[in-house]
Amino acid sequence: MKKFISKSSILAILFIAFLISSFQHKINAQTQSTRIEYDLVILNGRVMDPETMFDDVANVGIKEGKIITITKSPIEGKETIDAKGHVVAPGFIDTHYHATDLFASKMALRDGVTTGMDLEAGSFNVKDWYAEKEKTGWQVNYGTSASLLFNRMAVHDPDAELSEPVDFSVIPTYAAKAMKDGVQGWAETNSTIEEMNKVMALMDEDLRQGAIGVAVPGAYMAKGMTSYELFAAQRAGANYGRLTSVHTRYHLISETPTEAPIAFDEVFTNAMLLDAPLLMAHNNDYGWWEIEEKLQLAREKGMNMWSEYYPYAAGSTAITAAFLSPSEWVKKRGYKYEETIYDPVDDQYLTNETYAALMKKDPGRSVVVEFPYRKAWMNHWLAIPHMTIASDAMAGVGADGTLLPWDADWSEYRGHPRTSGSRGAAFRMAREQGVPLMFTIAQASYWSAKHLGDAGLEAMKERGRIQVGKIADITIFDPFSITDNSSFKVGEHGTPTTGIPYVIVNGVIVVKNSEVLPVKPGQEIRFPVEAKGRFVPIVQEKWLNQHTIGLNPELVEMHLDDDSGAGKTLKKKN
Repeated sequence: MKKFISKSSILAILFIAFLISSFQHKINAQTQSTRIEYDLVILNGRVMDPETMFDDVANVGIKEGKIITITKSPIEGKETIDAKGHVVAPGFIDTHYHATDLFASKMALRDGVTTGMDLEAGSFNVKDWYAEKEKTGWQVNYGTSASLLFNRMAVHDPDAELSEPVDFSVIPTYAAKAMKDGVQGWAETNSTIEEMNKVMALMDEDLRQGAIGVAVPGAYMAKGMTSYELFAAQRAGANYGRLTSVHTRYHLISETPTEAPIAFDEVFTNAMLLDAPLLMAHNNDYGWWEIEEKLQLAREKGMNMWSEYYPYAAGSTAITAAFLSPSEWVKKRGYKYEETIYDPVDDQYLTNETYAALMKKDPGRSVVVEFPYRKAWMNHWLAIPHMTIASDAMAGVGADGTLLPWDADWSEYRGHPRTSGSRGAAFRMAREQGVPLMFTIAQASYWSAKHLGDAGLEAMKERGRIQVGKIADITIFDPFSITDNSSFKVGEHGTPTTGIPYVIVNGVIVVKNSEVLPVKPGQEIRFPVEAKGRFVPIVQEKWLNQHTIGLNPELVEMHLDDDSGAGKTLKKKN
């Protein structure tokens, strides 16, 4: 039997349908009216976040410098990047970044760097250093530490006339000034208690001004820096809860009793007792395996400690480095200049004669130092947790040894290829060795951000991740083609990495279709400036009252500034 729907039922159904349609229209209109128009959207990329292990194809919406959404849904923006076939990763962070000039930073951008901080050498006059960067603008995020080297230079080498901001980019000028009297006081002279107090007062002022930590390039001050001065420097940073980044005093040495790990133990003990963060600068030489084992044990105990490497079997440093002197490099270590020390500016290996001439002519010249034995170790570094990629990027100098302008050709650069190729080399090598891509991204960005954030640096808590609410520092790369192209051949020192078509800094595209744009969205990475410093000078009588049971000061003379083994001198009463 057929059933018929009454006219009234039909009208009721039509009325309900009308109400639903009207309601849906209002929802759609409301959604349309509140839809976010993003400043920048990245579509169809493989989004990878090492902290949450998120790994999926998604769209990323960016507004006012921050990641607002990560979604599968369609989104639109004022500017669009189609990242299909590419990885959308947190911007690469470099904690060993001497590339504090415009051209070197341009090279680093092509290598995917969004944040470059010189934590190993640091700066003098941190207040004005940050002020200069803010005034001129910078393409990448920038930061620095309080330098034990430069502050020692200010005290021990008055001829250097340090007052303006000094960092690695101008070290040739100040190294030459410090050598006027024939003595590198900063490298060779022990500090008295009075001199140590002067150095630490300068360090404290830099820390008060927001320096990220304490920079101790100890290998260059191995004779001048006493163990107590190193302890005092690490304590200066610990007073603010900040890290010390250390290039240890026995770096490169394998002979007992001056093995490289022993120098690590020196700084490790200080950091442990001071409850302070520690960054082992380029742990890429003899004893690295022992040091990494100890760092892993330290992290298991809750200590904030990590390390760096760069993927090259050759290093680079200033010709004035004490360990390159004939007595050290040739006589003690048995190397020949003509086989191991290459001058990229003059495009030749050194001899005893050209070394001596260069020391007089240009004591700040950076040279390449070859270490063939590292080749057997490099693949292992690619697979060590919390061992981060840090290039030790050098200044962007040309054939005449002076800084290149921003618009110079890549082929004009004369220096170590690590400035332009460290990330490209590491990702290529990791791909060849089958290292998980997420792991390499963590080495390039997340672990540096995590440890610095755990040390209280707010700017790093917002970087090194691809997450909603985090700052949009982003590197977009092809995981199958990213590779280094720079080499030690003249003309190829600065050849850019390929496979990184886009780099975004604070939500602004800085590298577009593999071209570096003339924009400067970089922000300072820094602790807040404090109203009052925390420096407490070392006073002999106060030290004795605190650390002894109260012996008569007329009977005992402490030598806190003497590492000769004398320790104390007993004096007779008249």
